[in-house]
This record gives sequence, C-alpha cells and structure tokens, in this order.
Amino acid sequence: MVHPGVVPGSARGAVTAEFAVALPAVLALLAMLLAGAAAGMTQLRIEEGARAGARALARGEDPGAVERTVRTLAGRSAASSIAADGEWFSITVTDHVSGPLGASIPWTLTARASTRSEAPGTGAAGGTGNGSGLTDSKGNR
Repeated sequence: MVHPGVVPGSARGAVTAEFAVALPAVLALLAMLLAGAAAGMTQLRIEEGARAGARALARGEDPGAVERTVRTLAGRSAASSIAADGEWFSITVTDHVSGPLGASIPWTLTARASTRSEAPGTGAAGGTGNGSGLTDSKGNR
C-alpha cells in the first residue's frame, strides 16, 4: 500500500542515510569493546607477573631472575620495580595497553604483589647491601 504523498522507491535513500549514521556508532562501540578486552588481558598478564615475581623474591632469587620471570609472564613491554621493607618484599609491574586504541589512549595499568621472605637472612633486616638492587620503601639499599 502506498501512502499519499510518498513516491514509491524513495524510502531506499532514507535507509541508506540511517545506515550511514548508525555504522560509525556501531564501529566506535566495537572499538571500545575490543580496547576494554585488551586492557583486561593486559591487567591479567601483569597481575600474574607480579605474583610470580613476589613468589620468586620470597624464595630468595636474585632481582635479575625475578625480572626475567616477570617479563616472561607479563610480556616484554612490562616494567617492574622491587622494594624491600624489613622481611617484606613488594614488586610493582606496569604496562601499557596494546592495540589500536591502546596506542592512541595512553593507558598504563599497574599490578602490585607483596610477600614475606621465606629465605633466612634476606630482606632489609637481613642485609641487602650486597649490590642486589633491592631497596627499602624509602629508596635505601
């Protein structure tokens, strides 16, 4: 049935215009969802790296081995810092979100894990002045 005043076939242009308006919104939503997924995966990787690094510190491994463990699990672009406060060690791992939106939006994610030393004579109280690169919470070796 044709409505009065409407020329048959003119509705095709309206559908095309609606599609042209809706398509960028759908693509923007898809890009945000993918960026959120990339951020979630990055956060999971750096959290696992921080946990593994804390376990390695608790066992008394040297900072170089801890750094290799963190980079293996968190990724090559992840950075980590280690601090000692008495018998407690903490490791902080940071990384940027990858992907097309991650490069345009500077997202830096952080994960931190702390643990108590299991090895005797380790930690700031046991003497970290051996050049190991560990610092206490005040930046002292």
